Amino acid sequence: MITRTRLATGVCALLAALTAGLAFPAGAAAGEPTGQDAPKVDLVLDVSGSMRARDIDGRSRMAAAKQAFNEVLDATPEEVELGIRTLGADYPGDDRKTGCKDTARLYPVGPLDRTEAKTAVATLTPTGWTPIGPALLKAADDLDGGDGSKRIVLISDGEDTCAPLDPCEVAREIAAKGIGLTIDTLGLVPTAKLSRQLSCIAEATGGTYTSVEHQDELTDKVNQLVDRAADPVVTPVPAEGADRCSAAPTLKSGLYTDREEFGQQRFYRVDVRPGQELRVSVSVGADRAVNPGHGVLLRAVTSKGREIVRGEAAGTGRTDVLSTGLRYPKADSDDEDAPAEAVCLAVSHSFSPASGVKTTPGLPLELTVDVVDAPDRAGDVAAFGLGRGWWLLGVLILTGFLAGLVWGWLSRWRVAVWRTN
Repeated sequence: MITRTRLATGVCALLAALTAGLAFPAGAAAGEPTGQDAPKVDLVLDVSGSMRARDIDGRSRMAAAKQAFNEVLDATPEEVELGIRTLGADYPGDDRKTGCKDTARLYPVGPLDRTEAKTAVATLTPTGWTPIGPALLKAADDLDGGDGSKRIVLISDGEDTCAPLDPCEVAREIAAKGIGLTIDTLGLVPTAKLSRQLSCIAEATGGTYTSVEHQDELTDKVNQLVDRAADPVVTPVPAEGADRCSAAPTLKSGLYTDREEFGQQRFYRVDVRPGQELRVSVSVGADRAVNPGHGVLLRAVTSKGREIVRGEAAGTGRTDVLSTGLRYPKADSDDEDAPAEAVCLAVSHSFSPASGVKTTPGLPLELTVDVVDAPDRAGDVAAFGLGRGWWLLGVLILTGFLAGLVWGWLSRWRVAVWRTN
């Protein structure tokens, strides 16, 4: 019994070690953080009349927001440039046209003077309308310029009152500009309709939505989002793909973003020299309602259209993003002057819009390109896409076979001993 236990333990340990080897693929990161300017955050606060409601720990929503802002201003990292914008803070009347223009820059985005910013926040009083769409457009202008991270944190207790300027469509337009701006949203004691609207705004730019019902939740979440802005990020570079390989833009290693229409195919070009390996991944996000059942296809083809290798993924609508990737190693050459091969990357997807959904702008596409030194035996990698994982797979199969033989022999030996006794 002891022998069997030790054998089983050893086999399990070997299998675990081999599995761990498969779980750590080799390869360098596709890019490094590119944001050189200071990270910027614009806090956008709803100061409409509904902020008078006293349902956050026995205090008004406005009082809870003011306290949260004061604590966040004290904790803001020195390297973060922070600003504050309001919506619905100045116009108390009933004229919708005027109310929907009611957004103002309370404190400009820049180096933070905590005393000045707190003084500005203290003057706020719940007043008017809820022009979320116009406020987002102005906040995007507040953050314009520079290549550091940009983040809008929108805090609201009610849905937008200025339709047809749909704030979700506004967020998609901001995302389509390719300026790397993220919008995070927080709903104060939200209704189901508000939650849907704020979720849509956040998803359009890769941000987050949080429902808030307590003071400490509000403070902690805003602090977290401001701190996150200071984290190093890789800023995607806008790249406009072509409709054919011959007109495709040439990309180097890095992270790129584009938009792809429904039913469209986009081409990008990468030069791969002998002895190098091309590694590419692509993600396509459904930033609006789409029909279930869709896929993403990434192909590497020659300049004459011959397919070299492909990666594909399918979805059923349970996730908002589909990703796939491929690897193509180019064998080394004895000729030091051998030219680079122009590899075209063809990206297509089979998303289809739900009824009544706008088809423009196209769906957001993110492309990661990495050109690295190829493995010693490039042909092995190109064979079936498993690379050096083949020998690990072979060892696993052999180990399983031997373990089965030993286990069978031990079982027969034990039965024989039992019969003898």
